[in-house]
Amino acid sequence: MSNQGPVKTAIIGSQFEADIHAFSLTSVPDAAELVAVASPTPGHAAELAKKYNIPRVFTDYKKMLAEKDIEMVTIAAPNYLHAQMTIDIAAAGKHVVCEKPLCMTLEEADEMIDTCQRQGVLLMYAEELFFTPKYVKAKEMADQGAFGRVYMVKQCEKHFGPHAPWFWDVEKSGGGVFMDMGCHGIAFCWWFLGRPEIKNVFCQMATYVHTDKTKGEDNCLCIIEFENNAVGLIENSWARRGGMEDRIEVYGEAGLTYADLHMGNALPTYSEPGYGYAVEKAPTTKGWTYPVFEELWNYGFPQEMRHFARCVRGKEEPQATGRDGRVVQQVLYAGYHSAATGEKIPLPFEARNVKTPIELWLDVR
Repeated sequence: MSNQGPVKTAIIGSQFEADIHAFSLTSVPDAAELVAVASPTPGHAAELAKKYNIPRVFTDYKKMLAEKDIEMVTIAAPNYLHAQMTIDIAAAGKHVVCEKPLCMTLEEADEMIDTCQRQGVLLMYAEELFFTPKYVKAKEMADQGAFGRVYMVKQCEKHFGPHAPWFWDVEKSGGGVFMDMGCHGIAFCWWFLGRPEIKNVFCQMATYVHTDKTKGEDNCLCIIEFENNAVGLIENSWARRGGMEDRIEVYGEAGLTYADLHMGNALPTYSEPGYGYAVEKAPTTKGWTYPVFEELWNYGFPQEMRHFARCVRGKEEPQATGRDGRVVQQVLYAGYHSAATGEKIPLPFEARNVKTPIELWLDVR
């Protein structure tokens, strides 16, 4: 493999998240070259390849891993496949970018981390909120002392439900909205505050709207208390109508800031007939809508992929690794157990022999 030039990259997956990866990788040609895509679903990989001019298409990702020139592989597959795919990628000597959440269990997290370490490859955890321009600016100001001592960070992400059917199946997803989007808020609050030790986790969750689709929770509130006497407040919902809401609030002794990911970059629009696309999770484009300019750049995806490629070249240190993903996984465990017991759960909390984090809630209810 070459140690210079764009990193030759492949994607496992072909749907919504894989499309984001493909767009992001092809947006940073100085850092990455997208050379292959694999998906078992007939025709899907070929469609993605045609859209982004990806030269090689596979229906078996293991055959793709045999391609010697591929240096980095991104995983945009269902949660329950993350661990085995990571192990296979590492065994092939290629660096790994794994979408959130890292995996299903703490045992899987440990095996992923250990395997990548033994194979001498990077395991990079894809948390785009570490690259979202507005959120990065807020952290830069906080680190400069703009707000004095920060005592509370809030992250909110809500919409009316995920794209793919597997999200609703807790055996494949590992949980509901907390597993899907709470992992963003956990990682964000922890990162924003400088990765302090986590004291305890308290969660309330329920299935209010989508009882016909899932055993998983569709609304969740989570409070994390940190050793530095700061609090993280995370709000997630699959039950919010009207499209996506994604925002943060930061409170300090000497100031505060708010950042709404969509509204500051949106074009307030009214259309009676509707139009093609407004923003992620928008259910309709009729009436008032808020299409977002350069949506994926505002999320931070191209910046994230460029960073990962530069890490492979040794030009940057990973912002998030498998160990960060494991911390998130532990908080997910604690959150589900808290929702079941109604109590604050101290960390470290390492329930063993569970197949999915949501079991810690479902089996106690």
